[in-house]
Amino acid sequence: MLTHVGTKTITTKRLILRRFEYSDSEDMLKYWVADPKIQSMYSEPCYQTTEAVKELLTKYIAAYQNEAYYRWAIIEKEANLCIGQIAIFLVDDKNHFCEIEYCVGGQFQRKGYCSEAVQAIIDYAFKEINLHKMQVCHKENNLPSKAVIEKCGFTYEGKLRDYFYMEEQYVSRLYYSMLRSEWEVNKINA
Repeated sequence: MLTHVGTKTITTKRLILRRFEYSDSEDMLKYWVADPKIQSMYSEPCYQTTEAVKELLTKYIAAYQNEAYYRWAIIEKEANLCIGQIAIFLVDDKNHFCEIEYCVGGQFQRKGYCSEAVQAIIDYAFKEINLHKMQVCHKENNLPSKAVIEKCGFTYEGKLRDYFYMEEQYVSRLYYSMLRSEWEVNKINA
């Protein structure tokens, strides 16, 4: 049985993962939500205005009333910047399962921030929520995301061929997962 605890603050070595606040809107616009390349990699629309970002934030903030809602702002501690987001979604109470998504702005990629955030959320999901399985996917052409997924210890499950039509070409979707038992072994061997 899942134990829904909501979006609680998580602190890692370099990051604070916390609920979104309206004060995040400027960083969001500057670092990722207005960037078509970043947003397209996880199939989200671009938000070009402060008003549009505030509408998005209103949706996020209102959803925090639901203890089964999990979405964090990724805050880089040293500069106190909102550099991205990470979420647990598609939570399946019957089968004790969820999916994870994440993004960080382009200038923050390939610096280990996503891996650090993903690992923290994996631990949170298995310890706090009592999930049995987590899954994650990436578009075949998103090699940085593939590197994060593999670094965090997910197991490749398969490919949904030609799943997306982007920029006049088909792109496959690759799926990975981690079982609670695999997470436990990884924690022992870490």
